[in-house]
Amino acid sequence: MKITITLLFALAMTVSQSFAQSENIGRQHLPDVELQKMDGSRVNISSFGKNEKITVIAFWATWCAPCKRELANISDIYDDWREDYNLEVLAISIDDTRNVGRVRSYVNSQYWDFEVLLDTNQDMKRHLNFQTIPFTVLVNQDGRIVYTHSGYVEGDEFILEEKIKNLIKN
Repeated sequence: MKITITLLFALAMTVSQSFAQSENIGRQHLPDVELQKMDGSRVNISSFGKNEKITVIAFWATWCAPCKRELANISDIYDDWREDYNLEVLAISIDDTRNVGRVRSYVNSQYWDFEVLLDTNQDMKRHLNFQTIPFTVLVNQDGRIVYTHSGYVEGDEFILEEKIKNLIKN
């Protein structure tokens, strides 16, 4: 009985968090949070929402296999997206400071054309209130978050592309 009540409580918390998060979509702007670039310099994430480009943000970690698959697949089509939709992709690692060396090593081995940022204190994760990765965020040209997605299965990048196309149409 205690297990059933605990499971129901956990389910209710998950569902309520999902609804609370989805209520903010379209109203929430990128937060005023500084993250570290791979070269060690710092950048305010809110600046990416002010450049009149669509921005795709993919949160990931070196220990997350689905995250790596998602980023590899996005990397394969990034040049087309950049040309067709005038967008940019940011890959934000939530690895902690102990794993920054692993992040750099992995990123260098991938030859990604998009920007990689480090959120070692998980400030963005706390601000956007997500629990699992991969976590993908679509930001419109005005800097508003218009779509979020947790998890990854093959082909999710094409669903994201449809969201991008719809955003351009409207």
